[in-house]
Amino acid sequence: MPRIEMLAVPDGYPADVKTGGAAVIVAFSVSPMGGDETGGVADAVAEAVRVVRESGLPNETNAMFTNIEGEWDEVMAVVKRAVDAVAAASPRVSLVLKADIRPGYTDQLTAKVRSIEERLRD
Repeated sequence: MPRIEMLAVPDGYPADVKTGGAAVIVAFSVSPMGGDETGGVADAVAEAVRVVRESGLPNETNAMFTNIEGEWDEVMAVVKRAVDAVAAASPRVSLVLKADIRPGYTDQLTAKVRSIEERLRD
């Protein structure tokens, strides 16, 4: 199975994003395009989540996505390794990815949720 190349930052983003200096949160879902006999994909998805957790970057997993935070290059490298882990079990892989690129901000996985929770208490 061919491996994907590193995901590059498109033209027009600030230089610190292109060089990996900007903070980014990525929410992504990676899954084989086919499942087991019941349609389940848990084994392959678990391998992708294992890659993320072993990266040491702040992360969380919910029913639909895995969120990971760090500098662009390091986050995209982890996403690539997670895709490769699923590709090892399936000849076709689906990847859905959403990124929040916000130079100068860190610890946003918890800070963004905390901000909403504070507003809900008011």
